Amino acid sequence: MRDGSSEIETELQAAERRISKIPRCGAARIASMEQSFLDLLQAIGENPQREGLVRTPGRAARAFEFLTAGYRQSLDELINNALFESEVSEIILVKDIELYSLCEHHLIPFIGKAHVAYIPDGKVVGLSKTARIVDMFARRLQIQENLTMQIADALMKVLHPRGVRSEFLSLLKE
Repeated sequence: MRDGSSEIETELQAAERRISKIPRCGAARIASMEQSFLDLLQAIGENPQREGLVRTPGRAARAFEFLTAGYRQSLDELINNALFESEVSEIILVKDIELYSLCEHHLIPFIGKAHVAYIPDGKVVGLSKTARIVDMFARRLQIQENLTMQIADALMKVLHPRGVRSEFLSLLKE
């Protein structure tokens, strides 16, 4: 429930609310990306004025803005002091966190699942925050090997746990 009403927020509504809070690129950057996508269409020999492509540069710019939203998020803002004192000493594991990222070498998407585990040392963070940390780093140009290290480093920074492990499992068959 939100705001004391009897309305229950759906998963989609919760996701849309979180997405709406991500800072935007700004009009100048969006315009620059639109021009870049227009130039790209022309460079491959396409006619950007044909019916199916007229609005593509704008759509592609907004999609790229979303796919790189992690650059405009910070760990401190994401955690938002949602750390909790806890005497738990058992491993905390969040499995199968879906992630979508862009390879920094080719700008081609890669998808997979992350598993994140840590052993607390007096503090824990909500499980949903762990998934948001994964998403924040995935929404940057990335290589898979660095992604797992960035996630583990972020948890070490905010929680100071006894240990952290982050793994990436590709959903693409090689």
